[in-house]
Amino acid sequence: MKLKVRVVHYREDSWYADIDDAEDRQPDDPFWYADGCRTQSEAIRLACAQLAVLEQAVATGTVLNRISALAVAA
Repeated sequence: MKLKVRVVHYREDSWYADIDDAEDRQPDDPFWYADGCRTQSEAIRLACAQLAVLEQAVATGTVLNRISALAVAA
């Protein structure tokens, strides 16, 4: 599985980051996201930390869940 990080500046003081499958053409249901980051570097730092967590999970055989699946499970 190839994952990608996307970072978007969507307001003057807000950045959004998410992690999704690189092959997913519809970025509406990522594996992880952070909204409302104050800076680009904060968004990148959070995404990189989470990417390391997801990499470890995949390495141990865990199947990643998308955000929508987590919401249903809660």
